[in-house]
Amino acid sequence: APERRRRGVAGDCRGPVHRTVLTAMGIWDEIHARQTHMGRQIVVDADGSPKVDLPSEMMSGDVEIFRGELARIMYERTRDRVEYVFGDSIATLTDTADGVDVTFDNGPARRFDLVIGADGLHSNTRSLAFGDESRYLRFFDHYVAGFEVPNHLGLDRTGRTYSEPGRAIMIGNYDGDPDRAGALLVFRSEPLSYDRRDIGRQKRILAERFAGMGWEGPNVLKALEETDDLYFDAIAQIHVDRLTKGRVALLGDAGYGATMGGMGTGVAVVGAYVLAGELALAGGDHRSAFAAYEARITGFAKGCQKTSGNAGPFFAPPTERRIRSRDRMYRLLASRPLAAFFKRITEKSATAIKLPEYPG
Repeated sequence: APERRRRGVAGDCRGPVHRTVLTAMGIWDEIHARQTHMGRQIVVDADGSPKVDLPSEMMSGDVEIFRGELARIMYERTRDRVEYVFGDSIATLTDTADGVDVTFDNGPARRFDLVIGADGLHSNTRSLAFGDESRYLRFFDHYVAGFEVPNHLGLDRTGRTYSEPGRAIMIGNYDGDPDRAGALLVFRSEPLSYDRRDIGRQKRILAERFAGMGWEGPNVLKALEETDDLYFDAIAQIHVDRLTKGRVALLGDAGYGATMGGMGTGVAVVGAYVLAGELALAGGDHRSAFAAYEARITGFAKGCQKTSGNAGPFFAPPTERRIRSRDRMYRLLASRPLAAFFKRITEKSATAIKLPEYPG
């Protein structure tokens, strides 16, 4: 990217472990101040009539913040002591006993003590150091897309969801702007062949898959034609054999990602905290630190991934019967006793790690 990316969907933080790490980083108060304040989510019929009213905690956790805002907070606090390089990408990695020799697409070759691949589900670093993505990516039979739409429904920090067999549209207003909303589209599919950077091809796929969709379908597809900021990806998970190899380590979605529903933001931040802490504790001995990082994070990350395996069918059930069954489950979860139980269940995976005391 030529500059820091300012957009992106919202991510949430759940439970005391996430809060402990963000507080230790000194950014909890600012995240709390800049949260979306997203309210209730309502499941609707084709005519927009409410079917189920879901409390905000089910979708947004304790605190929800746009990824662009979170990146801005971190960038502004570190840019005076961290070298950021934009508009470039790693071309090759050569791991040696004394360092990692790195060549870039544009900049000069350099040597680094360590390389940490924190570059997402389709990590270039992982491909270069650990092998082709096809070895690690598990596809879950669905795709998801997100983009901005006009706020025709007049939403104010609330959302609406409409499902037909194998496809769903969610529209939400996260920031209180009366003119803007965000659309999230989910559809069931066999694996598709497309260029991840070909937005035109992705738009055509979505237009075909959502043709004839009821409710706000026509308005959403019109906004799709005009958008220049489309997110489109498979609903998938990353499962690697190891998180470290020599002087290279994987962090966040690059090592244990899930497209949606796996608490990726919170898990990545906790993973970064543990990796940094173990390096400090080991006095910079990366072998010892990497081993401890893997031991602490692997089980925690896999537990969080388990919550994301049914994300596709959850939003886009394959049949009308399954949609009705899901809506009945929603009504149960929205009741006060079960809503509290659901919150405890989702927080269980988010808190299933004991954080050591690390050096300051």
